[in-house]
Amino acid sequence: MGEKKPIKVVILCGGRGTRLVEETEYRPKPMVHIGDRPILTHIMDIYSGYGFKDFILTLGYKGAMIKDYFLNFDYYTNDFTIDLGAGKVITPHTSRHPDWRITLANTGEETLTGGRIKRIESYIEGDTFMMTYGDGVSDIDIGELLKYHRKMGKIATVTGVHPMTRFGELDIEDGLVKEFREKPQVKTGLINGGFFVFQKEVFDYLSEDGSLEREPLERLARDGELAIFRHDGFWHCMDTYRDMEQLNEIWAAGTAPWNK
Repeated sequence: MGEKKPIKVVILCGGRGTRLVEETEYRPKPMVHIGDRPILTHIMDIYSGYGFKDFILTLGYKGAMIKDYFLNFDYYTNDFTIDLGAGKVITPHTSRHPDWRITLANTGEETLTGGRIKRIESYIEGDTFMMTYGDGVSDIDIGELLKYHRKMGKIATVTGVHPMTRFGELDIEDGLVKEFREKPQVKTGLINGGFFVFQKEVFDYLSEDGSLEREPLERLARDGELAIFRHDGFWHCMDTYRDMEQLNEIWAAGTAPWNK
């Protein structure tokens, strides 16, 4: 599976995020902030840290806000001085300039996940590409994920993760609580954590009006073409307002596992 072209990273950015309506009424979910910047850039940093810097963002709901952010990236991410008399920016005072290449693709306001991927097929140049959702962060080793995918030799690899439980977990002995853990990660059972690797053959399983998570993944599994990369480390998605608060608390404490 040698690659002649950079492996593209597709990030799904088009959903409405209805369970986070406090924020998504005004902005697309990938633009909701962790710290002083959108969760989308945290996700891009995860891939960029492993050398994957060629992104395709599938836009839908309020996609113009994502376009505006990257078109004006220096403005949104750096301090700068403007000379109003001369009508120009004199000097940026800080220097966040990641060497990313970003394709911003309109994939429809109401399109489902599989349809969004299907609609960017023409932008995939190599045999292999990666995909994730625009609302989850992890300390996953992307290099190991790709190595595992190549070793398995299947059309698709999904990352299996341990979800965060909604409730505190109690260890009980002789009627006493020996340990209390507030909303830990579940120790058993895996769920779809995103962070996929696909071969181009996956497009044969997709339609422009379908989801990824239903028929395509079910068919890939039946065909023996869906491998699973087990990740036992940190994973957290921003699904609700409380999720957003938790991720911001982790970031503010300076202990964000995904920030390597």
